[in-house]
Amino acid sequence: MAAIVISDASPLIGLAQVNGIGWLRELFGTVLLPATVADEVLTGKFTDQEARITAAIKAGWLEVTADQQQGPELPDLDEGEAASIRLALSRPGPGLLLIDERAGRAVAQELGLKVAGTAAVIGMARLRGLIPSARAVFGELHRSDFRIAPAVITTVLKRCGEIDDDSAS
Repeated sequence: MAAIVISDASPLIGLAQVNGIGWLRELFGTVLLPATVADEVLTGKFTDQEARITAAIKAGWLEVTADQQQGPELPDLDEGEAASIRLALSRPGPGLLLIDERAGRAVAQELGLKVAGTAAVIGMARLRGLIPSARAVFGELHRSDFRIAPAVITTVLKRCGEIDDDSAS
């Protein structure tokens, strides 16, 4: 388990969409969230998701943290992604950044951060026995217009043992 876990907006929204925000607590304990990301996810646009995220914040395991003012500027990323990366870089020791967007993941990895996305969290939840089927969760996400690349889903389903290499083709 990573010592520090920080989340960008997309994984929180996606997991809240499938009532999976609690998986983060089960998998990681405390999860940090930059103030900028909190502002992005608590807008009034995602009522059910926001209620779940707000409950996690009130429970204290999803912890809103002040944005770090020092660190790389990251002008090609949105504010939440940049804030998440700067927060991860400011923390000592091993950590994990939950981020979905391809550009943000690439920048984070170039800066030496370990990253995972919504799909990986779903896979971890399945492997830990928190959910009976990753495939069902991916189906629910797909119906909600939350998109994850089919190749990523296939990789996660293979890791979970829900498909084998022969059935993936």
